[in-house]
Amino acid sequence: MIRKIIQIDESKCNGCGLCAKACHEGAIGIAGGKAKLLRDDYCDGLGDCLPQCPTGAITFVEREAAAYDEKAVMENKKRISQLRQWPVQIKLVPVNAPYFDGVDLLIAADCTAYAYSNFHQDFIRGKVTLIGCPKLDSVDYSKKLTEIISENNIKSLTIVRMEVPCCGGIRNAAVTALKNSGKMIPWQVVTISTDGKILD
Repeated sequence: MIRKIIQIDESKCNGCGLCAKACHEGAIGIAGGKAKLLRDDYCDGLGDCLPQCPTGAITFVEREAAAYDEKAVMENKKRISQLRQWPVQIKLVPVNAPYFDGVDLLIAADCTAYAYSNFHQDFIRGKVTLIGCPKLDSVDYSKKLTEIISENNIKSLTIVRMEVPCCGGIRNAAVTALKNSGKMIPWQVVTISTDGKILD
């Protein structure tokens, strides 16, 4: 059917992810640092994403597209990934990525997403996510995290760790980075038990 649907000009897209956050249907995602229309049938054609785009990369077009499928959107919302950017590994993420501008930052130990079943909805949703494991990577993340916090407009910081002692490294690196950055932003630490419960 011919219908009104969004079109994303990748040459104008800066990868900030604001459109994906504004899209309540999950039709937009970030891949390769650019916004993408993931599925035509998830786009309702109402354009909540348009006013959020700071570069004017999103417009409406009329073209052949699958009909909007509200039932599929509702099913998708139950299982949709809340991840807004790629990469997520602390070692790989660029320090000055555009998606760091004005965001709530989540720094999580690798194991937390496996232990806590609703991790995407309760922790990743609405945040830019960084993951790492100081024990497996054998690195001190604090220098890289200091650069990220210092050189970007981070609104808040959430650190999610497991209760096991080795996970103290991710907390220590994040707290050290926050102190070294000289910035005063709200922050919290959440600890997950090995049986998947929030301890604090």
